[in-house]
Amino acid sequence: MTSSSGFPRPTVAIVGAGAAGALVAVQLCETAARRRTPLDLVLVDPAPEAGRGVAYSTQDADHRLNVPVGGMSCYPDDPGHFLRWLTNHGEPTITAADFAPRYRYGSYLADTLGRAIIAAHGTVSVRRLRTRATGCTETPEGRFRLALGNDGTVAADSVVLATGPAPGPSAWAPDGLLGSPRFVPRPWSPGALDGVADSDDVLLVGTGLTAVDLALVLDRPGRTVHAVSRTGLLPQPHAVAPLPAVLPPRGLPLLPLHRLRREVMRYVAETRRTRGDWRPAFDGLRPWVGQLWQGLTPEERAEFLGRDATRWNVHRHRMAPSTAETITRARAARRLRIHAGRIASAAPRQDGGLHVSFADGRELDVAWVVDCTGPGLAADAGGDPLWRGLLSDGLAVPGPLGIGVSTHAGCLRDGTGSVERPLFTLGAPRRGELWETTAIPEIRTQAKEVAEAVLAALPHGSRSVARRRPTDQFGLSLSTHAAAAAAYRSGLGRVITVRAKAVEAFARAVELDPGFALGHAALALLGHEGGADVDVARALADAQRSVRDRADDRERSFVDVVTRRIRGHAADGRGNGDAVDGDKALVDHLTRFPGDAFALGIAVPTIAFAGVGDLDGTLALRLVEGTASAYEGHWFHTSLLSFVRQEQGRIDEAGELARTALSVEPASGHAVHALAHVHYESGAHRAGRDWLDDWIGNRGRGAVHRAHFSWHVALHELALDDSAAVRRRWFAQLAPGQVNGVRALVDSGSLLWRARMSRNWAGRLPADGVLDAVARDLVERPSTAFTALHGAIALTAAGDLPALRRLRHHAAGADRVQREVVVPLCRALEAVLEEEWATAVAELRGLLPSLRRVGGSAAQREVVEETLLYALVEAGHRDTARRLLEERLDRRASPLDRRRLTGLGV
Repeated sequence: MTSSSGFPRPTVAIVGAGAAGALVAVQLCETAARRRTPLDLVLVDPAPEAGRGVAYSTQDADHRLNVPVGGMSCYPDDPGHFLRWLTNHGEPTITAADFAPRYRYGSYLADTLGRAIIAAHGTVSVRRLRTRATGCTETPEGRFRLALGNDGTVAADSVVLATGPAPGPSAWAPDGLLGSPRFVPRPWSPGALDGVADSDDVLLVGTGLTAVDLALVLDRPGRTVHAVSRTGLLPQPHAVAPLPAVLPPRGLPLLPLHRLRREVMRYVAETRRTRGDWRPAFDGLRPWVGQLWQGLTPEERAEFLGRDATRWNVHRHRMAPSTAETITRARAARRLRIHAGRIASAAPRQDGGLHVSFADGRELDVAWVVDCTGPGLAADAGGDPLWRGLLSDGLAVPGPLGIGVSTHAGCLRDGTGSVERPLFTLGAPRRGELWETTAIPEIRTQAKEVAEAVLAALPHGSRSVARRRPTDQFGLSLSTHAAAAAAYRSGLGRVITVRAKAVEAFARAVELDPGFALGHAALALLGHEGGADVDVARALADAQRSVRDRADDRERSFVDVVTRRIRGHAADGRGNGDAVDGDKALVDHLTRFPGDAFALGIAVPTIAFAGVGDLDGTLALRLVEGTASAYEGHWFHTSLLSFVRQEQGRIDEAGELARTALSVEPASGHAVHALAHVHYESGAHRAGRDWLDDWIGNRGRGAVHRAHFSWHVALHELALDDSAAVRRRWFAQLAPGQVNGVRALVDSGSLLWRARMSRNWAGRLPADGVLDAVARDLVERPSTAFTALHGAIALTAAGDLPALRRLRHHAAGADRVQREVVVPLCRALEAVLEEEWATAVAELRGLLPSLRRVGGSAAQREVVEETLLYALVEAGHRDTARRLLEERLDRRASPLDRRRLTGLGV
């Protein structure tokens, strides 16, 4: 097959479609699609479904992962991917610290691979061959030919051997056992345990994780399961509430084994003393294991295997807490009995069972013996003809101590030590070199590296051809093709006009070009700050992957801005994101690229984004004024300038600018928004209400934030002291069902609270419905201070004091603005709910000067001042309340404030 450029499409064969093979296939599909590299991918494996392999084919719900959900993502750069998949597939309450059933992980791998194949369609073709690969030879042309178990062949330019652990050879078993029909050498083979009756006692040889899994399968009343190993040690359990990893001392890789052993024991003991648990030490050591292993001499590695490996394994490869609890119950009931020893002989009994003798003279009668000693260490330990042929032909050589095979960055070394052939492996075959290489956290990293190496080794003709770059509507180049650029321009046009369907347009752009970094970044930003239904972490990871493949300086800078706004930068030393860092990156970006309209729109705290935060509120103004020359009076820039002018209090000028922008682009949501503020701040409440109400019913039908415009109309109605109109507006345009997600929090919830504080809503507030319309994490664990402020207001409106305290606890560990602004706001609102008015007044008054830092508009932040007014009256500070109302009335007319001032008396 040839690509559209006329070059032959290269073929990559992956032998094995279990976890390792699926992870490589995912990376190959996604990376090739991003880079527009045509590719034929062949998966060779007899299993009925890709992704499961032996480990994840079990249907037993008691078989749990041995790594928490948070450590099992397919992607090293997106650690929450598996957790999000579970929450979207029927387990909304699961956490990163939980241990999911293994069959669920198999479903996750299969689904992720399926999605990757679909997304890469057109660039990558994928075939599944449900057979075994029995041999691999090199052709004279430098390609490979795979021999298949069905007598077929596959020719490939590159081969990835993802064969998983080799089956154990059962070399420990005495002759009387090897020939017995009651000996099960491979317990995970289909039907291997079908003959075991419910009353049959069973001996498991081995006490590791395989034995634990088999004990769970076999455990039932009336049966005794025995397990034996040299040490009789079971895997340790994971902690129910795990602690963070503790980093090991520096310099460990340079130590000889005897000193390394001593230092590690000291490090573990110190961790147990200071943390109360040894596990954080092992978790902290994990990333260093490969380097430590490679620093040992062959003699030291052999010594480790003989002296230390068992104790390392039982502490490093742990059981899920629920599994450990089940095992403990079975042992307490004597249904599971653990023995330390070695089998010396086995003889058949008259009833068909086995009489087993141990080396120390003990004897045991069982119906069955099951080999649970785990995989073999040699690559061809199970007699695999594929690996046996590679080793005999010199295309592969054994790894250190005969364990696995020798590789360099996953590429197999041949008999001469060369790694020039595109023949790769990962996972268990690399154990001799890396030791720890069989768990998902290691395999997913290797899969990414192998995919990169495979693509780098492909024939040059398969690389994408350089093309002239299209541009956005402001003349900035786009690293994509014309069709994706057109979709992106549509999305950008909808963002700058504040129209609906921007997310759909950007999604179409990345569907057309999976490697289009700006499209992914736009989706991530709209999900993070706009509350759009986007997998933010995945979109951000895709943007970062794509920008490494192809992007110009402007695109790289923009992705960096988005990354910092979403993740922040751990500059405060506490491991928490810092919004200030994101703002600085945005300012720097606009200094270099003033014509980036998307970035400029992010910077201004308008209807769509929270903007940059600063104490005096002048930063957004300086950015808009400083970029004027790049836009030459464009209506978009004029709209933003109108908004910042009204924030300055230059109301007349803001109004003129808004009207100028609307005369050019009547759909400009930013200009409409600015004019709504102009009407409000100038006290033109009736005119503003009528004009905006008409716009919502006509041109505003396609606006993406219609609820916010309705909120502005309701503000006019509140200012006019029209309680009935406010209630009608809320139920018609702002009640849950009409509004959901972040807009329900920001608009619907805040309006209810303002109505209550102004005594325009009698009776119970329907705030519980608002909270039900918003994801709980968005309310109690918000990512931005702006969302946190409105979450605190909505929780107060609902009277949910415990949730408000949980939000305060979250904010105390979040970014700097949340710590310094949202935390005291929560304390103030807690005092309001507890009717401790003096405390509420003190907290709220101290908070007002720094409130700008949360972003948003003055009208949005005014909800805090409304709460202060209410608290002042309740606390008996009538003179202070009077002065505050008089200051407000000096700024703008308001029948509501006039009525409140009159109510305070002389």
